[in-house]
Amino acid sequence: MVLGDGSMKKVIMNKCMELVRKYNTDKTENDFEIIQYGLEGLYLTVSKLIVIILLSIIFGIWKEVIIFLLIYNIIRTPSFGLHATKSWICLLSSTCIFIGVPFLCTQLVIPAEIKMTIGIICILFMFKNAPADTYKRPIVSKKRRLTYKLISTAVAIAMVIVAMVIEDQFISNSLLLALVVQNFMISPIVYHIFKLPYANYKHYVVDVA
Repeated sequence: MVLGDGSMKKVIMNKCMELVRKYNTDKTENDFEIIQYGLEGLYLTVSKLIVIILLSIIFGIWKEVIIFLLIYNIIRTPSFGLHATKSWICLLSSTCIFIGVPFLCTQLVIPAEIKMTIGIICILFMFKNAPADTYKRPIVSKKRRLTYKLISTAVAIAMVIVAMVIEDQFISNSLLLALVVQNFMISPIVYHIFKLPYANYKHYVVDVA
């Protein structure tokens, strides 16, 4: 019912687009395509969250999952990253990450020197690879890419510092592992593994400001 390719999605999308078209008669077809793309993304996000939260309740780690989701999205927002091409792959991978990693965060005890090493590596790779766009949403503007890179790096540095000084083991682990996960999501190697185009802005002739 919550998978993005099912009939439920089509029904909801059709109803939403009917309302959009009804009250936005001045929009072009290109505008409607953009709106539909955004609505589909919202639908898939809500669908994933429902599944993940339900499973986290079953496993008794819903608080940890919510905290990790919030932490992860702090670094995900400015650095962007890979999106699965199929909704079932997205659902499966998201469920594994957002259930498995928070559980791991409750169990791990990471020595300070290892935390620091992982943190420094994550910061360096974040500076090198962020932001990572997609072929559907290329970041064409050079100024925007630089802004996102600097914000992503600054956020990564702040997360590592907090992870080093905070006494709560779960929060510390979550900050660090959220960076690890996101570095995978923006890695050109992972893009290559999933056969997705990387640095999509390079396909545009004009690099707008």
